[in-house]
Amino acid sequence: MKFFDLDNWQEIWIALKKNPVRTFFTAFGVYWGIFMLVMMLGSGTGLKNAVYQGFSDFATNSFFMWTQTTSMPYEGFKRGRRFFFENSDIKAIRENVPEVKLLAPRLRGGGFRGANNVTKGKETGAFNIFGDYPDFFKIDPVEMLSGRLLNENDIRDYRKVAVIGQAVVKSLFKEEEQPIGEYIRIQGVYFQVIGTFKSKKTGPQAENENNNIFLPFTSMQRAFNYGNRVFWFAVNSQDNIPASVTEEKVVALMKKRHHINPQDDQAIGHFNLEKEFRKMSGLFGGINGLVWIVGIGTLLAGVIGVSNIMLIIVKERTREIGVKRALGARPMHIISQTILESITLTTIAGYVGLVIGVGFLALIDSLLVKSGAGTELFLHPAISFKVGITALGILIFAGGLAGLIPAKRAASIKPIEALRDE
Repeated sequence: MKFFDLDNWQEIWIALKKNPVRTFFTAFGVYWGIFMLVMMLGSGTGLKNAVYQGFSDFATNSFFMWTQTTSMPYEGFKRGRRFFFENSDIKAIRENVPEVKLLAPRLRGGGFRGANNVTKGKETGAFNIFGDYPDFFKIDPVEMLSGRLLNENDIRDYRKVAVIGQAVVKSLFKEEEQPIGEYIRIQGVYFQVIGTFKSKKTGPQAENENNNIFLPFTSMQRAFNYGNRVFWFAVNSQDNIPASVTEEKVVALMKKRHHINPQDDQAIGHFNLEKEFRKMSGLFGGINGLVWIVGIGTLLAGVIGVSNIMLIIVKERTREIGVKRALGARPMHIISQTILESITLTTIAGYVGLVIGVGFLALIDSLLVKSGAGTELFLHPAISFKVGITALGILIFAGGLAGLIPAKRAASIKPIEALRDE
């Protein structure tokens, strides 16, 4: 059978439009299957995009650690001892753990926005105050709006400078006022504003980060009498070295330096961003697999409907098939014709479902963007071109299989019996 034979296509068209109601509902089952598959895959992508947004700018091969109370006695020290990281730990980590790529000690002051700790003229506000090294912003970047971030000179020279968040600017400065070069007072100490930023995160995380004020680590230690304390570390592992490997070595070193039992897992708190990222990747991989299983099941339900309808069509066209066989049509011609009809029906219905599904996802995304409703829970639902073509390819293949049984039945009809059929 020639694929581009006009007579064959006219025959298919006549067969499909002979009973339009039946054709419509058969096609609708296929359409609904691929439409639901597209919607489920797109929704899964929307969830994944929202979650990954929180990781998008983080150096994911990183971990964070802080001190807690000891849970075991060791070397004469009782359990329940409180201790702090120190400046000397910075040098020790850099010299003894070559797997460390970036090391960012950090301080935090002023409580968790619990008091009016910052003033500018008559304006007062409660903000998060952090003492940082420049490397911290390579691990957790922010978007600069004006001025610059902290640099090594600020650390070395104990400069009293500050980089302030978007929300801090709105609270302390008038709309027409330029913050760069101005002074703010933090817990009685004056710092000059050298930069403004906004968070790259979304939702509550962004709101909280926009209330941050970053000071040079050394300046904050000296100005607020923190001595040589370090509250916590952000650590980025060398390329191609898992953060868990670096984390294990750094934690072991800190336990040794601060006389902590090697078996005490409570004394040093730590959070591995790489592990969390892998967990989320595995979760969404599982969700995606489940969606494909459910979606393909829905598609098969529609395809089975096509197969049943084709059996009915073959039964109705028994005499017609008998005439073709009597005129010399080979069984392969009958099989090819029947399978082509099945593929045509499933392809048209599937393509319509794919186009409408993609269009619906685009509409949802547009409405979310316009309304500002896109949050850390759902962001930019869509499917890739590759996924769409894969879904349509599966549908066409399934359509061919659906037509196989009716095709074999049609080919098995004997001309004499067909011509006698009423």
